Amino acid sequence: MQQAQGHTPGYYLGSHLRVVAALLIREMATRFGSRPGGYVWAILDPAAYIIFLTVIFGAISHKPALGTSFPLFFATGYICFQFYTAVVTYVNGAVKSNKALLSYPNVAPVDPVFARFLLQLGTTSAVAVLILGTISLFLKTPLVLDWLAIIEAAALACLIGLGAALFNNVIFPRLPICEQIFGILNRPLFMVSGVFFLPELIPPPYRDMLLINPLCHALMRFRSGFYSEYDPGLLDMRYLYIFTACWLFVGMLTFTGYKHFLRKE
Repeated sequence: MQQAQGHTPGYYLGSHLRVVAALLIREMATRFGSRPGGYVWAILDPAAYIIFLTVIFGAISHKPALGTSFPLFFATGYICFQFYTAVVTYVNGAVKSNKALLSYPNVAPVDPVFARFLLQLGTTSAVAVLILGTISLFLKTPLVLDWLAIIEAAALACLIGLGAALFNNVIFPRLPICEQIFGILNRPLFMVSGVFFLPELIPPPYRDMLLINPLCHALMRFRSGFYSEYDPGLLDMRYLYIFTACWLFVGMLTFTGYKHFLRKE
């Protein structure tokens, strides 16, 4: 009776949570090290990019596409996009980087994926708070934040990245050329997701083509949380939710179907 009770669903869930926690600590030590320099760079990298965009576009135009602050406009676009791209970039190699640990029966292939996902989610969230909080200190008028819009957009962008990463963890080892193809297709997303512009300002039919990209909708939703005067008429939350759910389902289905391959490959 005691042995049967020891293998309840709660037992397995607790086991996985302990493994994910251990892997999370391991990933933090590997990625950032014991010195604070790793954490500082995680903040300086996006901050430097936002400053660069502010200087370049500030010299071209006297006013951003939304509001009066170039740093805030670019930060809201860049950071929301980072919730997607940082997750997919970091989680893509989760299984491959922890291959040796999969020889242990209590470590499932999904454990390093969720460990990296949680670490990147926490890192990007902390960077977002620090950068956007710093920018808000220099604004002439205080920000009125819509936290629901901000958290909703960030969560959906992360889940799109997680869905892609789950799929890529399977397909990259089986078809290495797909890693190169994904890099080629993923790179232009930064330019066409609305980081530099508002989709409303793009004339048709190019605007309609841009709106196929779900990240455009995530960025519009994210910015609406910082600009109370911004009414994104092109925002389609139904499309964003459907795409995210379907893409995450495909990633989870592929990953689950090939979990034995991931352990043995």
